[in-house]
Amino acid sequence: MPRTEPTPALISATEEVQKRVLWLATLMIHHANHVRPNHDGVKVGGHQASSASMVTIVTTLYLHYLRPGDRVAVKPHASPVYHALQYLLGRLDARYLTQLRAFGGLQAYPSRTKDPDSPDFSTGSVGLGAVAPAFAALSAHYVAAHFGRPATQRFVALVGDAELDEGNVWEAVLDPALSELDNLLWIVDLNRQSLDRVVPGIRATHLKRLFADSGWRVLEAKYGCRLQTLFAQPDGDLLRARIDEMSNEEYQALIRLPGAELRPRLINGDKRLARLLDQVPDAELPATLANLGGHDVTELLKTFAAADAEPRRPTIIFAYTIKGWGLPIAGHPLNHSMLLSPEQIETLREQFGIPPGHEWDRLPPDSPGGRLCAEVAHRLYGVPPQPKPTPTIPLPDEITVPTSGMISTQDTFGRFLVRIADLPGLRERIVTASPDVSVSTNLAGWINKTGVFARREEPDFETEAYRILRWRRWPGGQHIELGISEMNLFMLLGMFGLAHDLIGEPLIPIGTVYDPFVCRGLDAFIYGLYSGARFIVVGTPSGITLAPEGGAHQSSVTASLGIELPQLTSFEPCFALETAWLLREAIRLCIDPQGSASYLRLSTRPIDQNLLQPALDRLGATELHRQVLLGGYRLIDRNDYQDHPDAPIVHIVTSGVLVPEAVAAAHYLRREGVAVNVINLTSARRIYERWRRGNDLSWLFPPNERTAPIVTVHDAASHALAWLGSVYGTPLRAHGVDRFGQSGSRDDLYRAFHLDPLSIVETAFDLID
Repeated sequence: MPRTEPTPALISATEEVQKRVLWLATLMIHHANHVRPNHDGVKVGGHQASSASMVTIVTTLYLHYLRPGDRVAVKPHASPVYHALQYLLGRLDARYLTQLRAFGGLQAYPSRTKDPDSPDFSTGSVGLGAVAPAFAALSAHYVAAHFGRPATQRFVALVGDAELDEGNVWEAVLDPALSELDNLLWIVDLNRQSLDRVVPGIRATHLKRLFADSGWRVLEAKYGCRLQTLFAQPDGDLLRARIDEMSNEEYQALIRLPGAELRPRLINGDKRLARLLDQVPDAELPATLANLGGHDVTELLKTFAAADAEPRRPTIIFAYTIKGWGLPIAGHPLNHSMLLSPEQIETLREQFGIPPGHEWDRLPPDSPGGRLCAEVAHRLYGVPPQPKPTPTIPLPDEITVPTSGMISTQDTFGRFLVRIADLPGLRERIVTASPDVSVSTNLAGWINKTGVFARREEPDFETEAYRILRWRRWPGGQHIELGISEMNLFMLLGMFGLAHDLIGEPLIPIGTVYDPFVCRGLDAFIYGLYSGARFIVVGTPSGITLAPEGGAHQSSVTASLGIELPQLTSFEPCFALETAWLLREAIRLCIDPQGSASYLRLSTRPIDQNLLQPALDRLGATELHRQVLLGGYRLIDRNDYQDHPDAPIVHIVTSGVLVPEAVAAAHYLRREGVAVNVINLTSARRIYERWRRGNDLSWLFPPNERTAPIVTVHDAASHALAWLGSVYGTPLRAHGVDRFGQSGSRDDLYRAFHLDPLSIVETAFDLID
């Protein structure tokens, strides 16, 4: 709640600050578009109107509501407002104000990894900035339950009303995992305008009802004190009804009219309403009608206090605002991308009383606003929290799993987690999550050992003596089960993967998802990577190998995503030993401050582990381990055989579950007089990065074999490995999945997509000939 009572002096000082914030935010965008040289002629852009509507909300929030440690996601288009206020609080150097949307300057939208004043959350892709604080708030409760840190932080999202159109917002609101977040506050900038239109008025009523029905406390800051004073007078109810009932389009049009033109249209022939408004001069009438709660400091303070009232629960404030507030483009239906002209900027400077040559100045330190900024800067940032030593997370050199017989990589993943559950120091940092596919992605053993996270112990009504899954819900649980929403999964992984930065406790989040539906959560996946989060995604089962499930459940492009997405390391093992080594490596990358997120593409296909033995015998466990982490090794090396010295050479390069087909093809070719190397890529991503950086790949392709043709075989889009032909300029044919699959047996599908041994052999002969 507010630090002090909202006295007239305090309100006046706050308004002084917000006036300077509005000016600086507007000037930053103007300078980027009209003053700074633009040599390439490309539109710089910015959102003066969208920024203006958030000025009072952001200013009041930071000056009066926030406590040290609170975390805020700023509406993407309001980034200039955030930067302007951070500048006034002494947290941003003045040189950055002229570098909005410039290389090395302030980003177009808040970026926690690229902006110099370090926003708490990156925002940009609409809707994600709203949901991120929700999952961060959940991580705070998780940390409090597991590590004894009080959950005193509050998580705030500043959201544009049009952002609520995004489906991922409602996926989060409806998920039971987020239903009791008493440390979460959303503030909706209800300016009733999106990019192309004025939003119909019934929309707000509908949204409020949806949030209320979902268990949220719904508050509104609809009208300011000036209008509320009129409403309290005799016949004031007529004015309120007139404003409430008019359409958004009419309201936006009326507030742009001069008072003399506005009055008769507002009164609309009602004599009692005319008498009420006689006390308001024409010159003040437009501003009176535009006196909305989202621009009234007193009303916002009162609403913020109500948000912290008991009992605590997730809260949303609908703050009514005017897009372009305080600017000559206020309320214009197409003002989203409008920019003030140089003449309008000059007029605004004069109106704000800013002397020429002092356009970028902070408030005078002896002014009420300047003193308020200094007090707030000291309160929020002046006493850095005592850093808690980062705990040392023990990671054994080896985490053993069964490695003989017929085993799938997905099964190995499940066994690996069960093994971790017995490792103190590491076990406590692991948290798993899944969108309703825990059992089918082999998390059951882990859940049986650790339970499901809940704020309080919940009874288990199942009475069977033997169950595959014991679903104990308690505060010490280490699994979070989500509804069927991949967006929620990736948002959770991203925010839990930032727990050390946002909350002070490192976590190792591991999420499982059906591999084809990685694409369904791709926006949130990218968001987590862009934010610098470290987490582990296990996509399983993958590819057309999941044959009977049909084309809708058969992934193809995910392997390419693993190679292409920044700040991600991807792995696709075949054998149990590889899987255990790579899972340990993924955990190491989560622990390492310079590490990355990891993505493992796994399968339910049982693989004969004996196929690994020749490489293990030739290389030894230590060297094989090293090469597996490098990204690949020669599973079959032609030098192990007494081939004819003039035998043509072929490289068969594969990754993941198609190793048996590659090996079978190699044996066939050897019988026909062809020398064959089978190269198993455990991480095409790491091999690609080594090649791109100019590093040596000679342990895979020695100099005397670099002209030999390559056949790539992958249960994924063929182009995922096709780049290998560019490494040394050798002929290459890529086998993969380049059209949608269908139901059938695995062998039928492999033949249909030319992934069977005979198809590989035929291609090899074609390349040799």
